Amino acid sequence: MHGGDIYSLAESLGIPERKVVDFSSSINPLGVSRKIKAELRRHMKYLYHYPDNECRRLRRHIARHTGVDEVRIVCGNGSTELIYLTVRALKPGKVLIPVPTFSEYERAVRTNIPDCSIEYLYLDEEESFRLTPDRLSSVLNDHDMVFLCNPNNPTAHSISLEDMERIISLCEERGCTLVIDEAFIDFDPENAVTGLVRDSSSTIVLRSMTKFYALSGLRIGYGIYPAGMIDRIRYYKEPWTVNSLAQRAGVIALKDKHYRRQSHEYLAREKSFLEKELDRLNIKYFPSAVNFYLIRHERASEIVMRLREHAILVRDCSDFVGLDSRFIRIAVRTHRENVLLIKGLKEIIG
Repeated sequence: MHGGDIYSLAESLGIPERKVVDFSSSINPLGVSRKIKAELRRHMKYLYHYPDNECRRLRRHIARHTGVDEVRIVCGNGSTELIYLTVRALKPGKVLIPVPTFSEYERAVRTNIPDCSIEYLYLDEEESFRLTPDRLSSVLNDHDMVFLCNPNNPTAHSISLEDMERIISLCEERGCTLVIDEAFIDFDPENAVTGLVRDSSSTIVLRSMTKFYALSGLRIGYGIYPAGMIDRIRYYKEPWTVNSLAQRAGVIALKDKHYRRQSHEYLAREKSFLEKELDRLNIKYFPSAVNFYLIRHERASEIVMRLREHAILVRDCSDFVGLDSRFIRIAVRTHRENVLLIKGLKEIIG
């Protein structure tokens, strides 16, 4: 199960999909920028061309944005495609996954390498589900691959650059490929690891452009791979998975400094509002570095169902390994939508 399924809820309630208020998918509440919309309109007439299979223009802009050689960059149909591609190409035999985290790491391994051994590192709620280098070191053994989501989904915790540097060194010392999923890093750019992995031989960085730039419907992401892996990754990649409009949108997004600044300012205000209101309702939420919160409440299952009756969709986190039915993930939306959510919570729990 994933967030963003407005279609099933709209069908069950008999309403148009646009009537669903979606807090279950953590997308920038400002929506698609005007510059991207204008670029897409200009290039609709060229859709009879195949997309550039090498994503040359987009990769050049990603290289400038990250400071990484464009030869090491692979673009994909969202970062999820690259998770599956990485597993399929590298064929790990033993994988470590700190949990709770994004479920597609496990699914990518189980569907591509059925006999691969998967071990979980259960993070402690009392420590706000934080992963430390010492905790990872205590369990990292003969693993071939570690998946690490940073900032982490659904806990919203971000590992500091100092700790991440130690984790990268630890995995290199033990001969383990480290896959860092930075799908939400644009919300917390200070902790981006691209500056740490330029010379790494075993660290992979995956990024999504669908979250921060609100391009979920277009699907665009990219991966930064060690020079020694890139040929193998390209060998296993299907052709034409990134459409022409997605490539154009990605280029404009990377150039749009105003949109990034505006987004951070807006989210800071709305996060402050939500935190104050959750405090007033005595609802436990975990510290967030991004545009969503993991919250815990004994009546979480009831909250999920009753909000759905009012066409408000939140993420039931009971299916995350390491969590249970007390946990919900909520996105930071527009102020109007955030007020609707708080109003709904007040009606349910008083």
